[in-house]
Amino acid sequence: MRKWIIIVLLVGFSLNGYGQRERSIDREKLDAARVAFITNRLSLTPDQAELFWPLFNEYQESREELMRDLRGISKKGEEESISNAEASQLIEQRFSLQQELLNQEKEFMEKVSEALTPVQALQLNETNRDFTRHIYRMQRRNRENNPRE
Repeated sequence: MRKWIIIVLLVGFSLNGYGQRERSIDREKLDAARVAFITNRLSLTPDQAELFWPLFNEYQESREELMRDLRGISKKGEEESISNAEASQLIEQRFSLQQELLNQEKEFMEKVSEALTPVQALQLNETNRDFTRHIYRMQRRNRENNPRE
């Protein structure tokens, strides 16, 4: 219970200014909160954390880049003037990027399974989603408590 209180406080302080007029998040504080949340939730030992976090950060950067590319394809697909040939090409590009995402996730899980226990590796995805949900809830509460003027 004490660990949860520490995490909630850390996340709360890291996003302290979010609900105010400047609607931006300090990326470093958000990343620090993610590290604390995942480390605590998975009960990572210091040795595990030392091996795990570089792998996780590298994977996240690569994944974010591919996701940006996928969003770019979706935006191009929304254009009304797109031809059937261009649409077919975009579909193929999308499948290629999705396959690359899958390949990267598989490779990441293989590497992470060497640093973590199989149970921790399995729980990682849901733990990361829990963190994201927690941040969204905090943002919603902040917007409700501090509406724009």
